[in-house]
Amino acid sequence: MTISPITPPVGLLIGEDWRTSATGGSRPHVNAANGLAQADVLMAGAAEIDEAASAARAAFPTWRRWHPTERRRVLQRLVGLMERHRDDFVALSAQECGIPVQIGDAIVQMGIDWADSAATWADKLAGEVVSSPADVFDYALAEPYGVVGIILTWNGPAASMGISVMPALAAGCCVVVKPSELAPFSALLFARLAREAGVPAGVVNVVTGDGSAGAALVSHPEIDKISFTGGVTTARAISAACARRLTPLLLELGGKSANIVFDDADRKKALKSALGIIVLSGQGCIVPSRLLVQDTIYDEFVESVTAALRHVRVGDPFDPKVTMGPVITEAACERILGFVDRAHESGSGKLLIGGERLLGELRDGYYLPPTVFGDVDNGSELAQEEIFGPVLAVLRFADEEQAVDMANDTPYGLAGFVHTRDLSRAVRVAAALDVGNVGVNGGGAMGGPEAPFGGVKQSGYGREGGKGALLEFLRMKNVMVDLE
Repeated sequence: MTISPITPPVGLLIGEDWRTSATGGSRPHVNAANGLAQADVLMAGAAEIDEAASAARAAFPTWRRWHPTERRRVLQRLVGLMERHRDDFVALSAQECGIPVQIGDAIVQMGIDWADSAATWADKLAGEVVSSPADVFDYALAEPYGVVGIILTWNGPAASMGISVMPALAAGCCVVVKPSELAPFSALLFARLAREAGVPAGVVNVVTGDGSAGAALVSHPEIDKISFTGGVTTARAISAACARRLTPLLLELGGKSANIVFDDADRKKALKSALGIIVLSGQGCIVPSRLLVQDTIYDEFVESVTAALRHVRVGDPFDPKVTMGPVITEAACERILGFVDRAHESGSGKLLIGGERLLGELRDGYYLPPTVFGDVDNGSELAQEEIFGPVLAVLRFADEEQAVDMANDTPYGLAGFVHTRDLSRAVRVAAALDVGNVGVNGGGAMGGPEAPFGGVKQSGYGREGGKGALLEFLRMKNVMVDLE
């Protein structure tokens, strides 16, 4: 089926009202594929954040009292509507952040699957009876936090609805969602579908805006918890703001994931994994952006990687043959090229392919080719910093111990990948990697919706996925009854 552009939804959903204006005015949304404005996105200010938080607070007593079965049913109706509007989500993903429809279809399906998983947990949560003396009945209740502020990143907006928003709803919380101003459309479509499914007014509020709207949200007294997906710099600012009110946080941040290829690896699987640098144009938190190759196969394997990347088709996200689209903005394009230029100047790696902006028929968009640096210094910016673009740093290692040391020598700890036919070594290395998620021999570091997902170190804390995702939005209350 052919996917074509659609008219992007705009506005704010606050309570039962769709707003067509905001105190911060509006800002044109630029299509990364062609550099053209395609919609005016409203910029919510502190006033709209306050109204959204109040609407969520007013809706919370009713939503939390819904029978869990009824909550599951209405959320599953929402999942059904997401499936019905699947092509719309795919189109919007291409329009708001340049995800090729060939890739976007799988990303949207991931969001639907995670949403469905969260919905099915809504009526399976329970407290527990606590062991106590015979004259005392002691039990614990799992209660929803209340109003959750959810600040989303821009690189997988449709998936974020299932991963970040649905667990809070299934736990009985109300939400104020602040999508990135760079990718606001999927969240607005989700909000419309939530109302159509029968989710009560005020349970889901979506306020588009920039960092000032996010700052107002994290400091608002009606917000009981914050969930943030994004970068470390913003996470530090959010953490500082939350500390003033002791607002709890769930942080899903970035990574600099090491992909370790031993000389006994299945080369086809290892090569496919290495090509993960093109997914989302390298703008993914678990993208394997550091390729660690055992020196006995280094030259041969790196040649295979660069040969394959030379054939990657970069272009219009709506072209079904395209596998890599643009990066998100002109500024992102320049920032990524800055990493490339500094690597040249410092001699921290040898440029093997790429490294320049794509022009010609793609000159109006923000297109970069897959870029590979070989023999990279592990202490360099190229190997240590999250570039968030299609830039692969390749490093040599001699043995297992060195590979693990190099992989762990980064401030991040989201994901790691291991390729070896030695099962014992695979298990050892997976255990030794200081990360939250490991993919072995082609296994994805981000599992299905039933698996926990999250990072350590500067990759954040808290977990998404499975029952644990809902537990992030529940707190335990102990009740002790004297029976005498």
